[in-house]
Amino acid sequence: MVMKKQPVVLGVDIGTSSTKTLLVAANGRIVAEATAAYPLHSPKPGWNEQSPSDWWQATIKTSRAVMSQSGLRPSEVAGIGLSGQMHGSVFLDERGKVLRNALLWNDQRTAQQCADITAAAGGAKGLIALVNNVALTGFTAPKILWLRDNEPKRFPQLRQVLLPKDYIRYLLTGDYASEFSDAAGTLLLDVKNRCWSAPLLRKLDLDAKLFPKLYESPEVTGTLNAEAAQALGLVTGIPVVGGAGDQPAGAVGMGVVEEGIVSATLGTSGVIFAHAEKMVPNPAGVLQSFCHAVPGKWCVFGCMLSAGGSFEWAKALLYADARPKSRNVFDLMNAELARVPPGCEGLFFLPYLDGERCPHADPMARAGWIGLSRRHGRAAMARAVMEGVTFGMADQVMLMRELGVKVSEVRCGGGGAKSRFWRQLQTDIYNATTCTVDSPNAAAYGAALLGGVGVGLWPSVPAACRQTLTVRERLRPSAKSARFYTKRHVIYRQLYPTLRAIFPQL
Repeated sequence: MVMKKQPVVLGVDIGTSSTKTLLVAANGRIVAEATAAYPLHSPKPGWNEQSPSDWWQATIKTSRAVMSQSGLRPSEVAGIGLSGQMHGSVFLDERGKVLRNALLWNDQRTAQQCADITAAAGGAKGLIALVNNVALTGFTAPKILWLRDNEPKRFPQLRQVLLPKDYIRYLLTGDYASEFSDAAGTLLLDVKNRCWSAPLLRKLDLDAKLFPKLYESPEVTGTLNAEAAQALGLVTGIPVVGGAGDQPAGAVGMGVVEEGIVSATLGTSGVIFAHAEKMVPNPAGVLQSFCHAVPGKWCVFGCMLSAGGSFEWAKALLYADARPKSRNVFDLMNAELARVPPGCEGLFFLPYLDGERCPHADPMARAGWIGLSRRHGRAAMARAVMEGVTFGMADQVMLMRELGVKVSEVRCGGGGAKSRFWRQLQTDIYNATTCTVDSPNAAAYGAALLGGVGVGLWPSVPAACRQTLTVRERLRPSAKSARFYTKRHVIYRQLYPTLRAIFPQL
């Protein structure tokens, strides 16, 4: 008897440093995976851009790679799901051509435009009433106004604004489309009613035609066209679903689709993410209260801009000489850091290498070690970075608890979750049970699950998570360590307010 092959879905995540692509079978097994990196351009301090063509070439490369690895026929790919870095702006002209490099989520040039948006909305409370969020420099709306204010020759050519994954969708299908979870991060979505905010667009004098049609994340938005199929090594007509921004997609990939389960993702940025059955009011605007990738549901999350990014920076700075001696610098660091006493003998690190977003919406904030003495070597400095990043993540957990969000289990993801030492540190600082799930590339995996729901492999997003995800090692907080870090966190939280007025002078 010949066994019938299971259909597979393609999950593509357009990340900040690379594109990750997975082929996932109907039983949840990852059949093949590939990654392709690309550069980030910083023409001025605080400016961060990428070329959308780099994303497309990486999508082609990784798609062809997973198909080659799998040995499957292109006709066996049932659907495509997309994920991508949120808030980035791709500006297109009337022919669908890119007008300039995309401005990314961690770009900090738009402080003036954020102030202009807030004023146009009648203040922060007025803006929150319209879109449930405050204006942050990383969001898409201020980038559009920056283009209008600073590149007056380009702005009149603008005909469409797309988010990173939605630009890839356009090249795949020829359709301008997005979905609610990523659109919420533009600052132009009426989050409660799941539609573009016509009142805010009028106040900002932005044409509604600049923005694409919106879908729920598992809905089919179009099908693969002939040109894209040939480039990716696939066949025409494959359904492409809405997908999600990388944070909601990653939450799906980690099973954060019901109340009480929270994810802590330590990638370049650091995100605490919670599912919500109803829209979470956001009166202070410190967190992001968005639509979820689960149809008809919402989410709340915070994002610190340099989490794993701070640790990677510290690794390159402090352990550059370790590469010839150690095949795995990360393992060497973990071994050294474990020998440093908790609290690093009074040393703190503020992880504001790119400014900050949550809990301090301050593009002028800067990083630094505080409390250095002659006793501190590189291991203490690196551990202080790890502790400082985790304190920043814990700030977000505290804010969620204050809003009444349940935090019964934290699922750790991103590069930081690969270290058991760092997972235990998170467990103690959050003072909550933590675990991991078997989806290391959570955003790409979540995108694949959304694609599978869209083509009928699973009946719903929660069902897809239940049928495919396995929870791994659970860690529980040490009462002694939790008490110690609670006291340390109190000191940490005093450092930014003390230094806030100094940062602009630097």
